[in-house]
Amino acid sequence: MSTTPTNNNSNSKNVLNSDIEVKGAIKFSGELTFDGKLEGDINSDGTLTLGENAIIKGTIDVGSVVVRGKITGNIIAKEKIDLKAKTELFGDIRAAKLVMEEGVTFVGKTEVNPNKVSPTPAANRGEAPKVGAPKPPGL
Repeated sequence: MSTTPTNNNSNSKNVLNSDIEVKGAIKFSGELTFDGKLEGDINSDGTLTLGENAIIKGTIDVGSVVVRGKITGNIIAKEKIDLKAKTELFGDIRAAKLVMEEGVTFVGKTEVNPNKVSPTPAANRGEAPKVGAPKPPGL
């Protein structure tokens, strides 16, 4: 994929066009533009760009991703997920930041946590104690 076999540079740019079909996992560093078909997972700390012809069946776990095409599976991004118009996504997403354009088809759950703070339990989300409720011992 790299221009030189010894290129382990995180600035490397890789492209897999729409005539590519892959069964199995893809791992890369730097940047990858993928516009083909994949049955398997994608893993990287880099940046992934999925083209309009991309059809993915698997989990995507990357640093950040720009999504077009059809994805059936979960997407996890350490930084940002950018869902472009006409994207079809059937799966859950988790990221620090989420951008979603008008025209996206999305069926799943989201967890967006820009501060990377663990979520507060539902019972303690700033609810005031009810009047007449017994006070906890020691108060």
